[in-house]
Amino acid sequence: MYKEILRGINRLKIPKSKFKITKSPMEITYKKYGTTIYFAGSDGIDDTKGIIDEDKPIKLVILDELTEFFDDGEGEDELTNIEATFVRGNSSGFQMIYLYNPPKNPNAPINQWCKKMEKRKDCIHIHTDYRDVPVSWLGQDLIGTAEEMKIVDLKMYRWVWLGEAVGIDDAIYYMFSQSHIREPENGQKFSVIAIGGDYGQQNATTFQAAGLDMAGRKLRGLGEYYHSGRESGHQKSPSIYARDFVSFVMELGEKYGSPIVKFYLYMDPSAKGLQEEIKRACRLAGVPVLIRDAENDVKLGISRTQKALTFHVMSISPKQERAIDEFGTYEYDKDSIEKGKEEPIKTGDHCMDAIRYLVMGEWSKIKHWLPVKED
Repeated sequence: MYKEILRGINRLKIPKSKFKITKSPMEITYKKYGTTIYFAGSDGIDDTKGIIDEDKPIKLVILDELTEFFDDGEGEDELTNIEATFVRGNSSGFQMIYLYNPPKNPNAPINQWCKKMEKRKDCIHIHTDYRDVPVSWLGQDLIGTAEEMKIVDLKMYRWVWLGEAVGIDDAIYYMFSQSHIREPENGQKFSVIAIGGDYGQQNATTFQAAGLDMAGRKLRGLGEYYHSGRESGHQKSPSIYARDFVSFVMELGEKYGSPIVKFYLYMDPSAKGLQEEIKRACRLAGVPVLIRDAENDVKLGISRTQKALTFHVMSISPKQERAIDEFGTYEYDKDSIEKGKEEPIKTGDHCMDAIRYLVMGEWSKIKHWLPVKED
């Protein structure tokens, strides 16, 4: 918010010399009248009370990224307490501004809170989108990105760029289609091959591999390993899975690896035992693989995978048969949607978890292949 206010001063073409701007404490003061903007976070209901000064009543409170109060805080209770804290002692002219991007789900708690606020006579709900501000503030590249998404995925465009609560599809990867299924170009080699791994003792264990095509700016699916003890009728120990992983990597390297290929494994963070077995097996076989704990933020991982699919940054090999099947069946639990908390059904999701780990692990590169970089 501090940087946004400074950006606003520039956009309004007000000389910064008219302000006293400090970082410690983080304040911006208009010299002529001594009016001051204070900046503070809120990790709980009582955090903002220290800002109150009886001699300098607060007349405007702006709360940004309001969804975080509902996702990580105490939601409506916290907002009500903050309002009561600042309105106390104000005789007139007090205002609060709440800013947020609406979640896709109309049943999300913040969307329900907004509907309740609309019924208050002292509340005005203003909905804005990128079309409401000068192009010079955003840049033509960003406008182009919005228009491109409008063409390839209208529903995603309405949510991301117009801020509409468009609702949740039962199918999580509804944008996945036959056009995403393709082999890498004949003879194509990769200097980086990334693998997402999901482990189950009774359930399936899978490794999903993709090559990073730096020149083509694509994440290209290469192959999969999949074994389910429940389906096959026989279990495999972690040491056997580790040996299978080494064989899988060697096959990938022989077919797709460049002379300087690097392998990365983003592994289910709960599978520490298997990780150790894979490290040992790779060391004995002389196969260099960098192993990382996968980032297991399900909501963020799904969102990033959806973006990669929407803009055709990611493809899947026809050899990834299990993953292709799961793309078509991976769904949200209907009860969770009605409660405003989208949670995937935890069956038939092992390949989807592995691919999500892979995308999260390589996101620092993938995001630059989207139409506009994501900060």
